[in-house]
Amino acid sequence: MPGTFAVFAKRDCPTCELVAPVMGALAARDPAFKVYSQDDPAFPEQVATVEDDRELEAAFRHRIDIVPTLIRFEDGVEVARTEGWDAAEWRRITGIADLGDGLPALRPGCGSKSALPGVAEYLQVRFGDSGIRARRVEFGDYDDEVEVCFERGWTDGLPVVPPTDVRVLRMLQGTTRKPDEVVGLIPPNLAPCTVEKVAINAVMAGCKPEYMPVVLASIEAALEPEFTLHGLLATTYFSSPIIIVNGPVARRIGMNCGLNALGQGNRANATIGRALQLIVRNVGGGRPGEADRATLGGPGKYTFCFAEDESDAGWQPLSVARGFAPGVSTVTLFQGDGVQGFVDQRSRAPDELARSLAMGLNAIGHPKMALSQRAVLVLSPEHYAIFAEAGWDRARIEQELQAATEREGDDLVAGAHGVGEGMPAGMAGQKVPKFNPGGLMIVRAGGPAGLFSAILPGWIAGRNHLELQPVTKEIKP
Repeated sequence: MPGTFAVFAKRDCPTCELVAPVMGALAARDPAFKVYSQDDPAFPEQVATVEDDRELEAAFRHRIDIVPTLIRFEDGVEVARTEGWDAAEWRRITGIADLGDGLPALRPGCGSKSALPGVAEYLQVRFGDSGIRARRVEFGDYDDEVEVCFERGWTDGLPVVPPTDVRVLRMLQGTTRKPDEVVGLIPPNLAPCTVEKVAINAVMAGCKPEYMPVVLASIEAALEPEFTLHGLLATTYFSSPIIIVNGPVARRIGMNCGLNALGQGNRANATIGRALQLIVRNVGGGRPGEADRATLGGPGKYTFCFAEDESDAGWQPLSVARGFAPGVSTVTLFQGDGVQGFVDQRSRAPDELARSLAMGLNAIGHPKMALSQRAVLVLSPEHYAIFAEAGWDRARIEQELQAATEREGDDLVAGAHGVGEGMPAGMAGQKVPKFNPGGLMIVRAGGPAGLFSAILPGWIAGRNHLELQPVTKEIKP
């Protein structure tokens, strides 16, 4: 019987109990034989000295996934292993032809305690190199971790989840990207943001690891020049990033596109948007009262993220309208404000509803402003049904709304109707559209709970609509 052997086992495993006599036989033949027991240092009773591995250090260092696992060593180096009970394999590895006579030929093993969900990251931090390179902040034994996060200015005013090594490692499991990969430079300080820093702030925001690809795509979209993140951060206006998610990922991670889609209560919706805001704050230095100069701000500066309802096969999703193939998961970032509620419970014809919606759309920013703003129209199921039953698709709705929001320049110029706000005098005598081409995006969301839709007004940033644009990015693993 050349070499030495070790078996990793636990009492709470029927196969380990089955092969306990085999472990006893190996111990009798080989003084160097070891059993590492994960739950009971008295198991198996047939072996006089059992290594207590309840801390799972040996299982971690030997990468044990299944118990029992038999390993053969030569000069301290592993040369062979087998998992579970396979009589032929145990005999081949040990060289004992009659080992386990009388036992079944095959029995599957059980999961190692070191392979339980969440344990691997804990063991990596305790016994290995966590790989985390961010500066470590040590707390005192009696410090309240949540309060320390407040004191150090890492929060948005709400409690955050302390980003321990274990939590960050778990978050990094949600992406295939390397922790040290730089995603981009976060304004206003243009600080490099690595995937690891994204994971840290995603932990703080309360994300789950499966949200990481969406958070990463959101950051990449926000850093595109045409999104103008620095300007959006520093504006005195109300706006902040609004994240709209399309594609299979929204269903996979449980995002809300239905009842209360723009409100609270859904973890993915709430924490993905919050993670982006925390990254701007904690990595880029974008703090209220400093670079963030909003006169009033808005709740969207905490988080604003939702998914589009793609349940109607006749509706073209926003992602497809913006050039992506059906079935591709995307994020679209829009520089928007809060929710302007729209109520019309009487219009039943599509042209009637379009004119009614135009009234709400014309009010955004100021009723006499035009060509200086964008908007997202969130059509509820009941309003959408009026258009769908008449055969109006996305293109038709957009076309009709663009026409319906066009007004006489005489009514819009500064001073008209006794209101100082308004357009330049040169607009008089012209037809003036509210939006530049492409300035209105439409998405479907909400529950079948009323003839209410929502308008998300956009950031006013000058009449040149090419100065800033919404950005859509594919979500990748």
